Amino acid sequence: MTASPDAALAAVERRLQSVPHQPSAAQLAAEHDKRQKMRRMIDPGIVRPNSKEQALASMKILLTIADNLIKDPENPKYQQFKPTNNTIKRNLVDVKGALEYAVEMGFQPDVVDFQPYYKFNPKHRHELEIGAACLREYVNREVEKAERAAEAKKNEKAAKEAAALKVKLAYMDDRQRKMELDERERVAREARERARAAAEALKAASPSSPQASEQMIDDDEDDEDEGMRRPRRTMPGTGHVLGAPAQMEE
Repeated sequence: MTASPDAALAAVERRLQSVPHQPSAAQLAAEHDKRQKMRRMIDPGIVRPNSKEQALASMKILLTIADNLIKDPENPKYQQFKPTNNTIKRNLVDVKGALEYAVEMGFQPDVVDFQPYYKFNPKHRHELEIGAACLREYVNREVEKAERAAEAKKNEKAAKEAAALKVKLAYMDDRQRKMELDERERVAREARERARAAAEALKAASPSSPQASEQMIDDDEDDEDEGMRRPRRTMPGTGHVLGAPAQMEE
């Protein structure tokens, strides 16, 4: 059965619709310009006139508003925000460049029941996505930078603590070595003193000492004097006198 021309045309259209749409060069250039503009609205627009902490807090609020709307575009509470809200006022209204960025993403001022609001225009969905991407790019970069700085600071602190501990341990080790050296010197000194005292005591008690020699000489001289005064004894029965020459019998 041959298909009708209308059916064949419809099939071709369906096939063409299933093919991913490729943006033209002009569209790519326009998107690039839009990204560059929003990056400039972040830095220097928000970053330079505010403190780093305040600028980053504002961009996180803007990113939360954009992400909520991208994930749930039909939710009415994500389609608008009230500028008199304390958080919004502190982080968007009072921060230079922050509210202008929200307007660039598609939020327009409006009044409902005499209350001011900023409502999102669905026609600016593409701008919202580009704005969220630029915010995420900057916030992630700053968060990573802060984490690296914190890690470096932590490592620096750990290195300082390790160096201080090393110095302390070296001091304690030197002190311990000195105490051991002092103890060895004390023991050696006491040993030398005991050895010297023992040598002096032994020298004083030895016969070869000058006092003992002098005493021995005095004793010998006394013996000689006493011998000279002592009479000679004779051998019994012979009439010979000890120490005298024997007389021949006639």
